[in-house]
Amino acid sequence: MKEHILVTLSKERYKIPEGNSVHLLDDKEANTFLNDLTNYPHAYVLACIMDRQIRAERAWEIPWIIKNELNSFDINVLGSQTLDFYQNLFTSKSLHRFNKSMANVFYLAIQRIINCYDGDVSKIWSNNPSSASVVYNLLQFEGCGIKIATMAANILARQFKIPFSDYYSIDISPDVHIKRVLERTGLVEKNATNESIIYKARELNPEFPGIIDFSCWEIGRNYCKPTNPICSRCPIEASCKKI
Repeated sequence: MKEHILVTLSKERYKIPEGNSVHLLDDKEANTFLNDLTNYPHAYVLACIMDRQIRAERAWEIPWIIKNELNSFDINVLGSQTLDFYQNLFTSKSLHRFNKSMANVFYLAIQRIINCYDGDVSKIWSNNPSSASVVYNLLQFEGCGIKIATMAANILARQFKIPFSDYYSIDISPDVHIKRVLERTGLVEKNATNESIIYKARELNPEFPGIIDFSCWEIGRNYCKPTNPICSRCPIEASCKKI
């Protein structure tokens, strides 16, 4: 079967070095902080776990706001704060759509990082682990479902260039943008289930199903809009069935 243009596009992007940093936030200082996987790997994991029913940029910003509030993002400083502290902070700063429950998720994640990884959560992706191992360990965090776990593993592999021993278990993470792109291109049927989308991605690129995730998301967000799509600027227009 001929390789689909989405796979080709994504593979080309995956081969190109990302430069000095991965773009997560427009604020240069905040983005540098989130990119510091050596000193603050927990900032990355905590931000990923916060990415639920809010814009991605808002989720990425939460660790940065808390760092500025505490004047530190040392894992032990974070761990010394009480659950009440985080609940009050989330509420007063309106950090999330679900402030109380996500403050609890944030607090429990910190405790897990300290208790299970001696404060260094980068142990999850150190020493060329299997993709299944990385996804599994991320899933053990309270509030982290398969969508977030695969997204977090995917960004580590695809953008941060963290080496894994394989990439088979990094699935696509369906959201509204990705669903819309795959439906309009005719790769999946209209109103496809998340399971259908995941298995279609596995069919398209079995060795790394999630490699098309960012390309689909970016196309959906920037060009393949719900109304008035900008088809003329879309990189896959020639292969799109525009369903």
